Amino acid sequence: MRILPLLFAAALLPGQALAANQVALDNSVFVERLSTDAAGKQRVLLEEPKVVVPGDRLVFVLAYRNASAQPADKFVITNPLPAAVRFADAGDTRPLVSVDGGKAWGLLSDLTVRQSDGTLRSAQPSDVTHIRWAFQKPIPAGASGKLMFRGIVK
Repeated sequence: MRILPLLFAAALLPGQALAANQVALDNSVFVERLSTDAAGKQRVLLEEPKVVVPGDRLVFVLAYRNASAQPADKFVITNPLPAAVRFADAGDTRPLVSVDGGKAWGLLSDLTVRQSDGTLRSAQPSDVTHIRWAFQKPIPAGASGKLMFRGIVK
């Protein structure tokens, strides 16, 4: 079994970025763990990833805030998926994904992957290389929000 150190988690996403239209991004990664209390009730805990191993479920949280005095129009967040992580889901959002390194985008259900023999097959979560959210409405000045997606350590 491989053990991936904290450096893996630290390399997943940049700590903070400021987009061209002044939307600040803050990215966090958590490991999703199940905990059982004395009464036998299970709870989901989000913990800072000190060490992750294959099969661990990661939660990526992308917090955004329009730091400008103007609305941020046509804002897009594109997030590459680390090679050591398989895409799982994006909660109740429907981001566009890429299965070819960010060249083409679409809903996962609409994408195909060319196999080594030249035939096409439906894209699977394990094929996802990038995730993208394209905001359909301007983000008002001072407004903020969060997006998330889950992945599984390969």
